[in-house]
Amino acid sequence: MKLLFSIAVTLLRAKLRQSIVAAVGVMFSITMFVTLLGFMNGLNDLLDGMILNRTPHIRLYNELQASPRQPVQVAWEAHQGKDRPAAHHFIRSVKPKDDLPRLRNAEAIMDVLDRDPRVMAVSPRLVAQVFFNAGTVDLNAQVNGIDVNDEIRYYRFGDYLTEGDPHDLAAGNNVIILGKGLADMMAATVGEAVQVTTASGERSILRVVGIFQSGIADYDKVQCYTNIKTVQKLLARPGSYYTDVNVKLHDLEQAPAMARELSARFGVDAVDIQTANAQFETGSDVRNIISYAVGIVLLIVAGFGIYNILNMMIYEKLDAIAILKATGFSGPDVQRIFLLLSMIIGLLGGAAGLIGGFGLQRLIDSIPFETAALPTITTYPIDYSLKYYIIAVVFALLTTWIAGWFPARKASRVDPVEIIRGK
Repeated sequence: MKLLFSIAVTLLRAKLRQSIVAAVGVMFSITMFVTLLGFMNGLNDLLDGMILNRTPHIRLYNELQASPRQPVQVAWEAHQGKDRPAAHHFIRSVKPKDDLPRLRNAEAIMDVLDRDPRVMAVSPRLVAQVFFNAGTVDLNAQVNGIDVNDEIRYYRFGDYLTEGDPHDLAAGNNVIILGKGLADMMAATVGEAVQVTTASGERSILRVVGIFQSGIADYDKVQCYTNIKTVQKLLARPGSYYTDVNVKLHDLEQAPAMARELSARFGVDAVDIQTANAQFETGSDVRNIISYAVGIVLLIVAGFGIYNILNMMIYEKLDAIAILKATGFSGPDVQRIFLLLSMIIGLLGGAAGLIGGFGLQRLIDSIPFETAALPTITTYPIDYSLKYYIIAVVFALLTTWIAGWFPARKASRVDPVEIIRGK
């Protein structure tokens, strides 16, 4: 093998210009493959993170709806005898009963979930519809009472604050963090007081301690956050009153099955993150497919370049191949020489491509990217995952091996007698 490798290097140096062109083709393909996948997946993480970072894996809640079997039907069935005829109930436009949108036995449910090994975190939430009084105008909004420390730790709440400190929300009473759009409509800044009116007509004064911006304009016009105790006080509800329980799992893939399990077990409504955000996962999958398809096409094009160069080299080196065979080298030996030649080109081009891809990723990562919709992002997103480099190298070596195998096989079948006789 040492001798065969030496001969392959000699042939490579004899056609150095063509070999460099082939290696540059491989280098360019790997550079673009690594850069494209790193950039596209960084963009996917950014776009999905805008929603998925703020979304629990499972949300437990109580949705008010009309009962499918009304009391009159139940009463008739209970007193219906064999001799009583069937009846039709002419009841229309049945309304749900006057019930609170609270989650019953929320504290007991959270205790059970805290002991479940599949669960990473359990966070209660209290959501209420309110009005902000801006002069003579009432602005409709939704105030979210949250466990601030859990939101910071598990849902990256602090990353979306453009002004203020999220810990002020946990430490203070009668404080609130406004959505960017809502704050702009009221011309409210940190430190100012805003007036809030609940659906029952109760009014309270809250102090603004921060501005929240998720990057979704419609969301930021109606959403605001405070601690749970403040919302319970606004609604005049007890400390056990919650409307939602958010669950974070160790394994995201278990969310759909566990949501169905919890819904049946506790008699509540449950929605998992995949169901709630199916459109985002679809978009990410499509972008990933496009990225891999473009990168693989680039590597295949580089493989055709290697194939053409090795084919030309065989035609130009028929004399050398004939001499090798005449001096005792077998057909498989000649085939190995040209395969080694192809793999040397692939390895050199692949190594240069990995360095070039990393350098280009770093360059893109340093380009300023500032937008009002994403205040926490300052440069273009890049995913530096090692798997893209591994995939690029493996596929590049596979492509160069296949591209070199056909010319090498042709070289191994050269008949030295015919070549020497022709000369």
